[in-house]
Amino acid sequence: MPKALLALGLPTMVGMLINALYNLVDTYFVGGLGTDQMGAITVAYPLGQVVVGLGLLFGNGAAAYLSRLLGRGDKEIADRVTSTALYSSVFSGAIVIFCSVIFLKPILKQLGAIDSVMPYALTYTSIYITFSIFNVFNVTMNNIVSSEGAAKTAMCALMAGAVLNVVLDPVCIYGLDLGVAGAAIATAVSQIASTLVYLCYILSKKSMFHFHIKGCCFTKAIMSEILKIGIPTLIFQLLTSLSVAMINGAATEYGGSALAAMGPVTKIMSMGSLVVFGFLKGFQPIAGFSYGSKKYDRLHEAIRISIIWSTIFCVIFGLAVAVFSTGIMSRFTKNGAAMIRIGQTALRANGVSFMLFGFHTVYSFLFLVMGKAKEGCILGGCRQGICFVPVILILPKILGLNGVLYAQPTADVLAAVVTVFMARKLSMELKTEREDVIQFR
Repeated sequence: MPKALLALGLPTMVGMLINALYNLVDTYFVGGLGTDQMGAITVAYPLGQVVVGLGLLFGNGAAAYLSRLLGRGDKEIADRVTSTALYSSVFSGAIVIFCSVIFLKPILKQLGAIDSVMPYALTYTSIYITFSIFNVFNVTMNNIVSSEGAAKTAMCALMAGAVLNVVLDPVCIYGLDLGVAGAAIATAVSQIASTLVYLCYILSKKSMFHFHIKGCCFTKAIMSEILKIGIPTLIFQLLTSLSVAMINGAATEYGGSALAAMGPVTKIMSMGSLVVFGFLKGFQPIAGFSYGSKKYDRLHEAIRISIIWSTIFCVIFGLAVAVFSTGIMSRFTKNGAAMIRIGQTALRANGVSFMLFGFHTVYSFLFLVMGKAKEGCILGGCRQGICFVPVILILPKILGLNGVLYAQPTADVLAAVVTVFMARKLSMELKTEREDVIQFR
């Protein structure tokens, strides 16, 4: 089991970690332009996550179903599911992007773009969002490819884009003197590079799946299986965007430095979370296959090892972020003393609470891959929705700016408590199912 988890999870984990550099590198290089420019990419981030959510809606929804289909050996239906998911995500993404571009200014205003930030936000986001259609394709393919165990391909696609982004950012922003537009262009070109890797994989017929538009099948059976997992995933992604937007909105009450500070904090913590997500991409097909084939001992071992390993990482990452918070924040600004002070406080609090993230996320993935959409939706929505929204609305009124900075850590603790109760209930259900299988045999 440890070897299987590493073989499937490690490549995706490394790829997603490098992919996290997309937004972090933009933040790092744009930080040298000024506080308003930093604020511009901060307010654009939630909108980008909404668009990516469409890739997760169909990609993650299909991946969970595909794992169970492969466990049962049903290749024909699996081909239909992959084609349906891929073409649906691209079509839906195009519609959302088109509407976002038309109503871009009012959307950015709602996301916290103050007057001094708005010109830069419009420049950056108009380019960034338009080319996000490639990212929708990439996210969908990442999930599908991971579900068939081709984790190395997913890693190569993610790394190709991320490495190119690191190279192009300073060239476009400073070398070509394009400013925030350069950051957006660099990201767009990098996403196209990842798309080309996936297209080569499809056209070379290395995938066990076949991708044909004629293979799209919008039957109730297939769509319900995709959507019952995909919709909770989309809700989770929308709640992530909502939480970032609400934090940005609350931070604007305390000035541009507070808004700018939340950008690096969000991107840094997302690096840690993406590593956990990447590792659990290896857990997902194993758990789905084991549950679909009723191999409960194997499923239990996968859960146990995944919780231990993800928690160890979260503790190390959380402590590193908390201890070195001042040094980390100082890398994202030249003369922003207020921004550093606010950011280091937020990083310390988020670093401590991040230690609970692995345990919570393992069970969020587990419920979804087992087809338990309602439970997965509740648990996935806890951290940045059910628990977060009341906290961000109440805590700043009591603690002021500190209430904004401690909102997410407080929600993390509450979500972990909910996970404990739901995990105990699931363990009892799996024990009963296992006993029934043994008795039947």
